[in-house]
Amino acid sequence: MPIVSVCIGVALLLLLMIVFKLNAFISLILVSLVVGILEGMTPLEAMTSVQGGLGGTLGSLTMIIIFGAILGKLMTDSGGAQRIATTLIHAFGKKRVQLAAVLTASVVGIALFFETGVVVLIPLVFTIATAAGVPVLYIGMPVIAALITMHGFVPPHPGPTAIASVFDADIGRTLVYGVIIAIPAIIIGGPLFTKFFKKESLEVEIPKGLFNPKEFTEDEMPGFATSLITALMPVILIASHVIVVIAAPDSAVMPFFDFIGNANVALLLSVIFAFFTFGLNRGKKMKEVMQSVTDAVSGIAMILLIIAAGGAFKQVLIDSHIDQYIADIMASSTLSPLLLTWLIAAILRVAVGSATVAGMTAAGIAAPLVGITGISPELMVLAAGAGSITFSHVNDAGFWIYKEYFNLSIGKTIKTWSVMVTILSLVGLAGVLILNMIIS
Repeated sequence: MPIVSVCIGVALLLLLMIVFKLNAFISLILVSLVVGILEGMTPLEAMTSVQGGLGGTLGSLTMIIIFGAILGKLMTDSGGAQRIATTLIHAFGKKRVQLAAVLTASVVGIALFFETGVVVLIPLVFTIATAAGVPVLYIGMPVIAALITMHGFVPPHPGPTAIASVFDADIGRTLVYGVIIAIPAIIIGGPLFTKFFKKESLEVEIPKGLFNPKEFTEDEMPGFATSLITALMPVILIASHVIVVIAAPDSAVMPFFDFIGNANVALLLSVIFAFFTFGLNRGKKMKEVMQSVTDAVSGIAMILLIIAAGGAFKQVLIDSHIDQYIADIMASSTLSPLLLTWLIAAILRVAVGSATVAGMTAAGIAAPLVGITGISPELMVLAAGAGSITFSHVNDAGFWIYKEYFNLSIGKTIKTWSVMVTILSLVGLAGVLILNMIIS
């Protein structure tokens, strides 16, 4: 029975990752093979399906993920991220430093992976909190909320981008919807959530020796306008295509915007632009710029492999016709496919810890619901993304990153980080359901 095969596969995935601590990539490949064989495939047929899924997923996502990583690394190495942060803080003043920090994290978070964003911004969080005379977590929690929300909801981050490929969703619309949903999620899960804590409970002792950030001088950093435009260029190019599609779909300029609005092209153009704005124009030699490129690519190898393995699992579900079985079951179901997708991703997130694995697995299981129900594939992406960032605990690397950088106990990490990401997830789900009522 197909549904039993899926349940066995998911249970095996949890067993391999949680009990045996097996790498997520290897676990997903093994589970994909097992599910395929359980559904009547020969071992060779199952492996062929896995290979097809790996190749298909990497073929559509490799450029997006690599170019996104390169752009973030160039912004970090040039001081562009620091320029954006310090300028916004000066503009808003000490009384509104929390808002300035959130805006900084939201902008920087578009181009940076969550872990990279933490490394880049945490030193600034400490500096801001000390200068403004406010508790560290008063600034830190909203910054982390913005980073993890952008990471879960907004392309070209690898999670939502990979999930979009599974649902065959439009990247541009996903980006626009993602930003719309991210704004209230960040506000509620960040600044508003901190108001529930007493001032003293937000105080932490800044850890010594945990990081050694490079402090850029005024002359070393690029200008604010340059930094902001470069960081936002992928969003600007992709969003411009969406705007033209809505405003003038039959315009003579449509082919041009089809080209620059393609996520691969938008990120490629942004990276080339960043070579100059964050590199050559700052007096760096091409060798130094290319070193940033090398470092960026080497840092995302495992992320790429996990995403590819998630695509392999999805392909096995398709080739063994489990997807059609699930679609037939859901055809007569009254449960919202958006809610179901969120629920699957949330359960996997709590069990496995990896947001990428949770989102991709949920997407593979729920993908056939798009064709059956006619639901927006872009909203399905965001439902899976929202579920994938829910309650994070000790099996998630993000939990430990947050705990160690803020020097917290496990109990306090759960009260702040774990509850915060759950709020973000629930607000995201609510936003998805509301948007569905508006656009359907």
